[in-house]
Amino acid sequence: MRRCLQFLFAYILAFVMMGCSKGEKQIIVGKDISLDDITEFYFTYASSTYPPDYQRYYFYAENDKHYFYHETREGDVFPLTEEYITVSGTKELSEDEWNTFFDFLKDGIVKSRQESDETGDSGPWMYLYWKRDKSEYQEFTFRNWDTQALFEDYCVNLKQE
Repeated sequence: MRRCLQFLFAYILAFVMMGCSKGEKQIIVGKDISLDDITEFYFTYASSTYPPDYQRYYFYAENDKHYFYHETREGDVFPLTEEYITVSGTKELSEDEWNTFFDFLKDGIVKSRQESDETGDSGPWMYLYWKRDKSEYQEFTFRNWDTQALFEDYCVNLKQE
């Protein structure tokens, strides 16, 4: 009986560590969501530090074309609303650029969206939308921190073009 309880405890612990303790479904980009399925991806960072900091990167598909939009807000009040946009722009992406974008997202995890306004953290907040999405699973996490850092560098380079 003791051995059975040890096995059961180890099984439950493994289940909790995999993030499935709440029956939360996780969807993997590249396996469950293909490149052609992606319609929108938001990456937003906002901080109430002085001065406040705000940056949004937005990738989207529209009329069989792919786009990158960026927006920087600057000012000395928080929150920085749309009236504080100082730099913004839209760039149509080539197929290679869209494929590179997807390579960063590939193997990332999408799970049920959790609103986190009350936590007070600065983000980034990342949300992925795709065809046949029923608005259940949108909160995105990169496969690792290095990939996220490279993605941010990629966005800065696109922004400068």
